[in-house]
Amino acid sequence: MPDTALAGTDELVVLVDDDGRELGTAAKASVHHETTPLHLGFSCYVFDADGRVLMTRRALSKRTWPGVWTNSFCGHPAPGEPVADAVHRRASQELGLTIDGLTCVLPDYRYRAIAADGTVENELCPVFCTTTSGPVRAAPDEVMDYTWVPWAELRTAAGLRWAISPWAAEQIPLLEAATYTGHGPSSSASSATSNR
Repeated sequence: MPDTALAGTDELVVLVDDDGRELGTAAKASVHHETTPLHLGFSCYVFDADGRVLMTRRALSKRTWPGVWTNSFCGHPAPGEPVADAVHRRASQELGLTIDGLTCVLPDYRYRAIAADGTVENELCPVFCTTTSGPVRAAPDEVMDYTWVPWAELRTAAGLRWAISPWAAEQIPLLEAATYTGHGPSSSASSATSNR
């Protein structure tokens, strides 16, 4: 797995064009602003054995959407890092989790959202579902709170739009339409073994 940071400076994100082709890289710390370029990210929804979904509240120190409830975790693949590897890396870094059965459910999901302070999020953001049986050990600089919720409650939160992050509010009905079976991702979703 490639190193995800520049020596002593900052994590890099992969800039992409509208077709998902790599254009270059930018420092994560400076890429989010009023004219954020399109870049590669991912979202992940973690299910437990009872079919509940892990929801997290973003730390107040986060550059974008601080303090907002959202999906289990998000992140950015490093240059040259397969997206599935980045998902596993961030599950461990952000939540202290080992995940199983990673499935890319929405491989072409893309969104653009503007925060109250004018910061724009602009990502080609494949959406994954996975399971875990381990305890959550959230990194406080990433997650200020978390809870396991039944899918029905998550669907309700998505319908309110203001209750959770804009990307999660969009993704939840798409996930439900694509795969939801009551116990996490269905077996009909595409495999997460490819880079995209």
